Amino acid sequence: MALPTQKRSTSRQKRRTSLRKKEILLKKKNLFLCPQCKRKILPHRVCPYCGYYKGKEVLKIKIKGKNK
Repeated sequence: MALPTQKRSTSRQKRRTSLRKKEILLKKKNLFLCPQCKRKILPHRVCPYCGYYKGKEVLKIKIKGKNK
């Protein structure tokens, strides 16, 4: 197998990893529509707006305007 002829400097290593981190941070998140409230949420998570997950109510969400 081929071996590198010179050691990669630490500044080059850090520059390379920082560029990769930026690529990961700049990617768009995959959002999908909640089947109950039709808002965009992250996949495989409870909907923070209606509290449903896979068609079942998991969380009871309190609406701020109703308890007056």
